[in-house]
Amino acid sequence: MSEFIQIHSLTAYPPSNVNRDDMGRPKSAIIGGVPRLRISSQCLKRTWRISDVFQSTLSGNIGTRTKLLGVEVFNQLKKNGISETKAKEWAQSIAGVFGKLKTEKDAEMEIEQLVHVSPQERESITLLTDKITKENRAPIEEELSLLRKDIQAADIALFGRMLASSPEHNMDAAVQVSHAFSVSGYSDEDDYFTAVDDLGSIKSDKGSAHIGEAGFGSGIFYLYTCINKSLLLENLQNDMNLSNRSIKALGEAMLTIAPSGKQNSFASRVRASFALAEKGTQQPRSMVAAFFKPISGEDQILSAIKTLIDQRAKMDKVYGKSYSSEYCFNAQEGTGSFDDFINFIAG
Repeated sequence: MSEFIQIHSLTAYPPSNVNRDDMGRPKSAIIGGVPRLRISSQCLKRTWRISDVFQSTLSGNIGTRTKLLGVEVFNQLKKNGISETKAKEWAQSIAGVFGKLKTEKDAEMEIEQLVHVSPQERESITLLTDKITKENRAPIEEELSLLRKDIQAADIALFGRMLASSPEHNMDAAVQVSHAFSVSGYSDEDDYFTAVDDLGSIKSDKGSAHIGEAGFGSGIFYLYTCINKSLLLENLQNDMNLSNRSIKALGEAMLTIAPSGKQNSFASRVRASFALAEKGTQQPRSMVAAFFKPISGEDQILSAIKTLIDQRAKMDKVYGKSYSSEYCFNAQEGTGSFDDFINFIAG
């Protein structure tokens, strides 16, 4: 039976645009018939994965997500004195193990799709590259068994990977992340801004050197994350220490790191105002239903917290508890502890 860790958090964002759509506007969604601000799960997961706290806590156990594996091998072979023709051919053989290569001229060593490569796989590539360099020969078929299932990459274990050409080396994600959305309604707002040329003359040029507009919005975001700890442990070859460190790094990044979009313009450095963690083997469930009716009023953070807690109590009454133990902190009222919260989910 799987063990789950569910995390519900509420985070207040100032005027900001941390996650933009194709038009440069803040991403949004219609929830309960009302427009809301939205931060995509893809944006959040990348933000957490590349954060300093994640990188430092899991140093040595983080993979590389890239299309340029073949280019890296090619450059290393060239640096080692292999001719360009041979280096290209050998690099394509190695990169082709991880995915179909592009056919466009000058891009034949690039993989068509991003592939997540574990530290162990990159080490095997380096060893093979050094070996064929010393022996001045192409890699043989037996040496190209570079993909591995027994990896120690926390980010791959958490977020999974898909290899279309080698499905036996796929890994199911141990973490599911919702799109964060604002619990109150959202209407488009624009920041009209100008830039003045420092060397221009006020007398001769009274206008601006640049005029622009940037969309923004502000709100309290609800985020739901579910960690399948049993699957995470399986993905990490039953390494309990690495599994717990992975959960710790994920939890810290989730509650303290904001996406980097438009940070210089809006300084949207935020931390969660409220977080609730639930652990158990029961079937997980989100508390999204709490916010289909938009939150309004003067103290929206405390209202959102109360609405979330009330919704959970009602669902517990109807379905029974979906957890065996719990811990929460409330930064609005100064109750609970962030450190105790992290120790709870990672313990």
